Amino acid sequence: MLVRSAADELAGQNQADEDDIVLAREASAFYLKLSESVLRKTPDHLALAESVAAGFTQYAYAFVAFEADRTEAQDAKAAQRLRARAARLYWRAHRHAMTALELRNPDLVKSLSSGAAPGGKNWRVPPDQIGLAYWAAASWGAYISLSKERPDVVADLPLAVRLASLAWASDPTYGKGDLASLMGSFEASRPGGNLRQAAAYFDQAIEAGHGGNAGVYAARAEMLAAPAGDRVAFEALLRQALAISASHRDLGNEVMRERAQWLLDTADDRF
Repeated sequence: MLVRSAADELAGQNQADEDDIVLAREASAFYLKLSESVLRKTPDHLALAESVAAGFTQYAYAFVAFEADRTEAQDAKAAQRLRARAARLYWRAHRHAMTALELRNPDLVKSLSSGAAPGGKNWRVPPDQIGLAYWAAASWGAYISLSKERPDVVADLPLAVRLASLAWASDPTYGKGDLASLMGSFEASRPGGNLRQAAAYFDQAIEAGHGGNAGVYAARAEMLAAPAGDRVAFEALLRQALAISASHRDLGNEVMRERAQWLLDTADDRF
């Protein structure tokens, strides 16, 4: 009872409103380790599993993978080490989320592999599991993107896309557009992906975010404008991300503010 009470308390903690990125980084390691320890004793606690998966994914993205991107031009070996660490953290996040999902849906992985829905044709991800499915898919996709030299890992991309699709079908507006943005990123990066469909997902993500989600604009700039060689659109989207992050101060937008500014500062390297 005490452990579950601690799990409830930890799951209720939220750093989203913190706009000091340094403070958030310094607090994250202790919070993640404590939460992970409690989760191992309560693996079926959906809210805590979602919180832990989100925490590890966000930490890996904001503080490890991004640092690798910024370091690469000066020290390629250091960047490689950082990306290897980020991949391990993404996988850790993914396993926590998938463990909780599989406890509630024992046929989930088998169904993802076969293309069928776990609970039958009309099955949808239950509302209390949409966040878990989102973070499981997002961390899975990030892990795959950093493991391109491993065909066995890359082969799982359709499964990650399928999981995100199931969550999106249940709630396409989840996370103020985060889930629709993930669908757009998957569509733009997967082999044979439809760029028009990817753009439609990003449009939906922008609408769902009600103008308050800077990450959607940054993702569209990186996934669509940059590969197309459209520098005008690339820079315009990033400036929109900067404007949104200035007017909607929270941790996610602060992370995207730093990335958007770095992308603008290094635009000459991409065009």
